[in-house]
Amino acid sequence: MGHSRIDKLSAAGLLVTLGIIYGDIGTSPLYVMSAIVGDKPIDELTVLGGISCVFWTLTLQTTIKYVILTLRADNKGEGGIFSLFSLLRRRFPYLIIGTMIGGAMLLADGIITPPISVSSAIEGLRIIYPDIKTVPIVIAIITIIFIFQRAGTSTVGKAFGPIMLLWFGMLSVLGVSKIIENPDVLKAINPIYVVKFISSSKEAFVLLGAVFLCTTGAEALYSDLGHCGKKNIRITWIFVKISLLLNYFGQGAHLLGLQGQVIGTKSPFYAIMPDWFLLIGIGIATMAAIIASQALISGSFTLVSEAIRLHFFPKFTVKYPSDIKGQIYIPFINTALLVGCVAVVLYFKESKAMEAAYGLAITVTMLMTSLLLFYYLKMKRWPLVIIWMIMMVFFTVESAFLLANLAKFTHGGYVTVVIGIVIMAFMYIFWKGGQIKSRLTDNVSLLNFRDKLRSLSQDTTLPKYATHLIYLSKAKNDDEVETLLLQSILQKRPKRADFYWFVNVDVTDEPYTMEYKVTTIEKNDIYKVRFKLGFRVQQKISYYLRLVIQEMLNNHEIDLDPYYHAFSDKRYLGDFRFVLIDEEVTQENELPILDNMVLNAYGKMKFLAGRPEKWFGLDESMVTKELVPVIIKRSKDVKLTRIR
Repeated sequence: MGHSRIDKLSAAGLLVTLGIIYGDIGTSPLYVMSAIVGDKPIDELTVLGGISCVFWTLTLQTTIKYVILTLRADNKGEGGIFSLFSLLRRRFPYLIIGTMIGGAMLLADGIITPPISVSSAIEGLRIIYPDIKTVPIVIAIITIIFIFQRAGTSTVGKAFGPIMLLWFGMLSVLGVSKIIENPDVLKAINPIYVVKFISSSKEAFVLLGAVFLCTTGAEALYSDLGHCGKKNIRITWIFVKISLLLNYFGQGAHLLGLQGQVIGTKSPFYAIMPDWFLLIGIGIATMAAIIASQALISGSFTLVSEAIRLHFFPKFTVKYPSDIKGQIYIPFINTALLVGCVAVVLYFKESKAMEAAYGLAITVTMLMTSLLLFYYLKMKRWPLVIIWMIMMVFFTVESAFLLANLAKFTHGGYVTVVIGIVIMAFMYIFWKGGQIKSRLTDNVSLLNFRDKLRSLSQDTTLPKYATHLIYLSKAKNDDEVETLLLQSILQKRPKRADFYWFVNVDVTDEPYTMEYKVTTIEKNDIYKVRFKLGFRVQQKISYYLRLVIQEMLNNHEIDLDPYYHAFSDKRYLGDFRFVLIDEEVTQENELPILDNMVLNAYGKMKFLAGRPEKWFGLDESMVTKELVPVIIKRSKDVKLTRIR
């Protein structure tokens, strides 16, 4: 599905958008008000101030920052902090560290969203069954969600839309029914309550951390831009925001009637439901929580696939479970998230305890997105005065949230921060390792080896290795390849072939590019082929190369006649042999200690990725692997003195 089609407004598109994008932000009424009111007696200022904060946070952060401004920064229809960096990286390469921090923290928070959403929903059962053990139920539901990932979310998305429509409809009706009983709560729209609330006490400022939970899904909304398109998101957000606010105000109206009481473990969300509706409400809430988890997981897959493209992660196997291109599935990440989510449930047990850990990491991501957005608006030549005014608002709001959330650090916030730091370190090592390696690896011009390769092709004293011998090369120049590829052909065990193909795969920032360029080094013998493939195009290099050779044959650019056996069919292209060079960094490299440590860690990380033949879509029966010790350019010339 091209991005023009995704971005078209349609009833079906709006429904799928409801199902895919709003899970996280849509389920926040389950836990935000209970986090704000907490375990102390309810008073009017806490309720009105808290709701006023929620109202203005959803307006400033979610509506203005994300829905109106950040969605403009789409990279050919794709969104998310990594996509935003892709737009900026040529002009502002130093933003890479901020991008890694933001992306890592977003992935870390992804580990806590499914547990908190599902736990909050299931804990509603305690109203009916006070002694119920919720942890096993929550773990069972989360496990099922992850098992279903491999099926893809296109069919699920269609089923999710109507459920989320029902969910938001329920939020609105429940909210309105309570606002009618106590319309005083509408005073909270006045921003003066925000000021009164924040300045009332140190504890009230810390409660901003709880308020922040109402907008944690805004970053995911931007990451999922590629699934649904800008217009669909902007239109559905109007409906979603109204539903959320009606429910928050409804919960507030109910709480205003309980001044002086302590709600304890009772959830204000379930308290505004009539008794006869409770079980139905818990059922709908559980389905909405499942959808929230699903949306976040698919958002994590999108993020990781973009990180792979930026060389922040190894090339994990990426699968496309459905024909909708926005849908991807990464088995390794699916397993890692499942383990993380189950660990979070077992560690915290209660949604109340998870609230403390939730939100700290995402404030860091939002600050980083604001930083990148600043540069994006600068690049788009917005007037500097306007950019600074907008950014001062965002940085002030987000810094306040960050400070308030830091109070959660010791109460569980450290969990997501530690996970975020681990992911960040992983990304940095992988990126830096790749940089060191490409900086130090030698490339040579194929033109200098043309005669040797041609002689090898014609040397009939050697057994023929293959008709077409193919090497994958990272060298960008049309006539260059890495030295070790030529060592493999000429030195290890000379490999005689009729044709030598050196293939470079360049992944573009466009999602659906499919182009190639052929450079002839020696006619009918040595060629360098450069594929330019969009980041959403599945790499099937074996198949694409056959198509290239067939086309060259049809255009009489190559001639296979001399290589046909008497018994072979003229349409037969000959046999193919891909040689994959696996490099092993040796001890002979005189690199600084830190670089050496990074390179060693980089080498170990590559094992986490899928096998290269899977990633490049090669037919495994045609692949030979060679392990080559890489003596990366020695940093000093070694001088030996001969004594006689």
